[in-house]
Amino acid sequence: MSGSISPWPVVKTGSNGHPIKTLQYLLRARGHSVVVDGVFGPKTEAAVKAFQSGHVLTVDGIVGPLTWAALVVQVKKGSQGDAVRGVQEEFQFRNLSGDPSKGPQIDGVFGPVTDAAVRGFQQALSLDIPTVKVDGIVGPVTWQALVSGMLSF
Repeated sequence: MSGSISPWPVVKTGSNGHPIKTLQYLLRARGHSVVVDGVFGPKTEAAVKAFQSGHVLTVDGIVGPLTWAALVVQVKKGSQGDAVRGVQEEFQFRNLSGDPSKGPQIDGVFGPVTDAAVRGFQQALSLDIPTVKVDGIVGPVTWQALVSGMLSF
């Protein structure tokens, strides 16, 4: 039986840990100035509400499936910026070595190391979910798998 992508997480004021830093990087990629600290506080909530207001979403400050889907930015090899940092943050979250120098660094540059990590992640997902493409492009499906915590321990 084929698996499916885990649902988008629902995060709101008071949430912390995974995937709040990724959310904050995505808000920054969308032009909102928030500090990436992993804590969903009043400034992150204000940025979420401003984003929701500008994208015809319910303005409640809660990041659920519709807000995540509108927030994610497709990135691939050659991309740069805060959305790439969000992808790299996801791989640091999955880094079990305890050594932050392993895997993609959070530098905002989608280079060969980030590309290899994305393709490896997509390959692992595709074993259970055949519809996942191994193309190195972080689009809606790969983003959802990343922020929902798939393949993390």
